Amino acid sequence: MKITKDSNFHLTYCTNIHPGESWQEVFANLEKYIPDLKSRLSPTAPFGIGLRLADIAAKQILESNNLAQFKDWLTQEDLYVFTLNGFPYGGFHQQVVKDQVYAPDWSTQERLNYTLSLTRILATLLPEGLNGGISTLPLSYKPWWEKDQATGETVMKNSCFNLASVVTEMIRIYEDTGKLLHIDLEPEPDGLIENASEVIDFFQNWLLPIGGNYLSEKLNIEQSLAETKLLEHVRICYDTCHFSVEYEEPKSVFARLQSAGIKIGKIQISAAIKVKIPAETEKRSLIVERLRPFAESTYLHQVIERRSDGTLYHYPDLITALPHLDKSLAEEWRTHFHVPIFIHDYHILQSTQDDIAAILQLLKTNNACQHLEIETYTWDVLPSEIKIDLLTSIQREYEWVVKLIRNS
Repeated sequence: MKITKDSNFHLTYCTNIHPGESWQEVFANLEKYIPDLKSRLSPTAPFGIGLRLADIAAKQILESNNLAQFKDWLTQEDLYVFTLNGFPYGGFHQQVVKDQVYAPDWSTQERLNYTLSLTRILATLLPEGLNGGISTLPLSYKPWWEKDQATGETVMKNSCFNLASVVTEMIRIYEDTGKLLHIDLEPEPDGLIENASEVIDFFQNWLLPIGGNYLSEKLNIEQSLAETKLLEHVRICYDTCHFSVEYEEPKSVFARLQSAGIKIGKIQISAAIKVKIPAETEKRSLIVERLRPFAESTYLHQVIERRSDGTLYHYPDLITALPHLDKSLAEEWRTHFHVPIFIHDYHILQSTQDDIAAILQLLKTNNACQHLEIETYTWDVLPSEIKIDLLTSIQREYEWVVKLIRNS
């Protein structure tokens, strides 16, 4: 939905919070939640959907008349789709996900085929006059390749070829329909690209030369024009939780990406857990006990600690990090756990909510992105004392964002 009638911001939430991988399950959730949310939040204006489709759902919606029927339902309910979540390929709920969320990665034909399906779906659903994005994983999972540099480089090269293949299809769609689509790489801790420096390095030293050469030969165009088209159709999904865990300031990231010509296709609004680390052992023990309920078994919850000299140290998961807290040199821990954005304090713990406020304030003067997607997907695995009714939770997140934008 638009924040205001005169606003260029389109706000939605990502439907990856609802369990279900088949198209039948996805549509059942949409019917259950979306009309009610629209009546509460946008009763007289169109209401946007951030649609998450697993590979199986993407294949099924393209069968028979499913896509046309879904488009008719959107029209009847005064709804629209402007962004897709193409990060998790398969199961994302009620099972152990952990590092398998990165599989298959961007070096594989499976990831390419899946994203091409999403591209076809979004091209059909996207309203006239809007650009549309598909957020996706940060190429691969860094720990898989850290000890094998040669294979890691092959993954990077093949990822460039596959991304350029998607761009080829997006260029065709733009020429045929005038609809501008983009693939939005989502940096996160331990992703193959996880921070602003690695994003810029990937674009400048891998995607533009390698993907640009592929696109130049494929479309018979100059390398410089191919690189321009890559920068138009390959963008970044800026997840506020992820960049906060990396201790990166929004204003600095925006400036660095823009200086490099890299666009932001979508901003995912989410908050991480942070905590200042005291020197006293007994106080650290309290923090361990407070963090323990968040060390659940479904998702990876990477931890990055900042030490007094400014250096950062990474732990692959909260459950493996906790035993080290008592002797850690850290001044602060930040944990990749998407907590409700409308809560700042969790007793001893806090959230990175302030970075969301900084982003939304920055967007008032920096027209970097108009697509905003709330992405708190961990409702099922939150500690019991902060769980509330799902529909009410989603509504509270929308209202918190809207109030912040209107009052800033």
